[in-house]
Amino acid sequence: MTLRGGTGETTSGLRSRRLEHERARARKRRRRRRVRTFLVLAVVIALLGTAVWYALGALGGSGEPHESDDYPGPGTGSVEVTVQQGDTGSDIGAALVAEGVVKTPAAFTRAFQANKASGSIRPGTYTLRTQMSASDAVAALLDDANRSDNTVTVDAGQTVAQVVSKVVDVTGLPQEQVEEAFSGSADIGLPAEAGGNVEGWLAPGAYEVSASDTPQSLAAAMVAGTVKELDNLGVPSDQRQDLLIKASILEREVNIDTYLPKVARVIENRLEDPDGETKGFLQMDSTVLYGLGRTGGIPSADDLKQDTPYNTYLHPGLPAGPIAQPGRAALEATLRPADGKWLYFVTVNLDTGETLFAETHAEQDENRKKLEQWCSANQGKC
Repeated sequence: MTLRGGTGETTSGLRSRRLEHERARARKRRRRRRVRTFLVLAVVIALLGTAVWYALGALGGSGEPHESDDYPGPGTGSVEVTVQQGDTGSDIGAALVAEGVVKTPAAFTRAFQANKASGSIRPGTYTLRTQMSASDAVAALLDDANRSDNTVTVDAGQTVAQVVSKVVDVTGLPQEQVEEAFSGSADIGLPAEAGGNVEGWLAPGAYEVSASDTPQSLAAAMVAGTVKELDNLGVPSDQRQDLLIKASILEREVNIDTYLPKVARVIENRLEDPDGETKGFLQMDSTVLYGLGRTGGIPSADDLKQDTPYNTYLHPGLPAGPIAQPGRAALEATLRPADGKWLYFVTVNLDTGETLFAETHAEQDENRKKLEQWCSANQGKC
C-alpha cells in the first residue's frame, strides 16, 4: 500500500509539471500570435496611411488637406471668363485658374464632379469673382444671369457674306472692318491653295467671342477649324480646294443628308466624262445663283445666260471656287460618293427636299415636270 501510494504521488507530480509546461508553451504561442497580429495591423495601417497620403497629393497637388487648394470664397471684384464650345471640366478649370477665379484645377475638378448639373454648363462669356470657392464657381457657371451670349454660329451651307453679317451683329464692329478680316488676308492663316479666297474655309460651329477677340482672330479660328478637319480626313493639300468646291455645291443643292453621296456621284460622273451626254458641264443652279449674289430660289432662263465664273451651264468643270461652307457630312460624301451612273438629279419638292435621280436626259425631263407641277401648286416658293 505504501509503495503504491508513493508511486501515485510521484506520477501526479510529473503530470502536474507536464501540464504546467504545456500551459506555459500555450501562453508563449498566444503571445507570439498577438505580436504577429500587431505587426500585421501595423503594416496595414502604414500602407493605408501611405495610400491616403498619395491620394491627397493626387487630388490637391500635395499631401495637405483639401482646404489648402481651394479659396474659402465668396470672392471679390469681377473678371470675365470665356467657356468655349467643347470645353471639358478640366479646360474650364484651367481657364478659371488663369483668371484667378479658383485656386487650383484640382479643387475645381472635385466641385465639377460633385455637381450633377455641371455637364450643362453652356459656352459663353461669364462675369465671375476672383478667389471664389470652387463650388461657388461651378454654381455661378450654371447661372445664366452671369452669362452673356456672344456666340457667332457658322452653319454649313452659309456663305462668307452671311458669316460676316453674323459677326457684325454679335460684335457690333464696323462692317468694313469685319469684311477686311474675312477677305483672305495672310494673317488669318488661310492656306496657299485657297488662292486668297476664304469662301469654303470657315469651319461650321459655334465661336464664343471674348473681349480680347478681333475679327482677324475669329476668322483665323474658323480657318484653323477647316484645316484641322481636312487633316483629320487625310486630304492632301493639292486636293483640298477642289474638295471644298464640290462639298460646298452639295451643301447648297441637297436638303437631306441621305442624298449627299448620290449627288456627289453625279458631280464625279459629269467631270469624268467630258465627251458624254453632259459634256463635262455640271449645270448646277446653286453655282449660277452664287455668281449672281443670291443663295436661294431657282435661276430663270435669263439667269442661266449670265456669264460669271460660277455659271456651270456656260463653263465646263468646277466653278472658280467654293460657294459656301461645307460641313463634315458633305466632305465625307464627296470623298466617298455612292455607286451609280446618274448624270442628273432634281429636287421635286422644295419643302421636303425630295430628290429624284436619272441616268438620261429623257428621264430627267420627266422628273423635272414633277418640279414644275409642285411650283404651280406652291406659288412664290420657286
